Amino acid sequence: MDVSKTKTSFYRRLYVAYLIDSGVASSIPALTEVTGMPRRTAQDTVAALADLDIVCEFEQAQGARHHAGSYRIRDWGAIDRRWIEENLQQIKTVLQYP
Repeated sequence: MDVSKTKTSFYRRLYVAYLIDSGVASSIPALTEVTGMPRRTAQDTVAALADLDIVCEFEQAQGARHHAGSYRIRDWGAIDRRWIEENLQQIKTVLQYP
């Protein structure tokens, strides 16, 4: 299947936002474990969610040091989370994620 870089980038952002919002993976280490993507790709993808008007905030764990905590999706902007749920298998197939 030949898929454009634009589409894979878009799907990757949707999938990462979905994983964070669903609680499956709300930290960079968890995202790398679930998806197999490199740490830097996970960091860049979380940072790029703002480009889609998805508001993602990091919450420092109480009493923790050195950026221990988790991400939370505060607003999906124009993105319909239900569409992601309904098309999750297609998204994972395009991205070649387990």
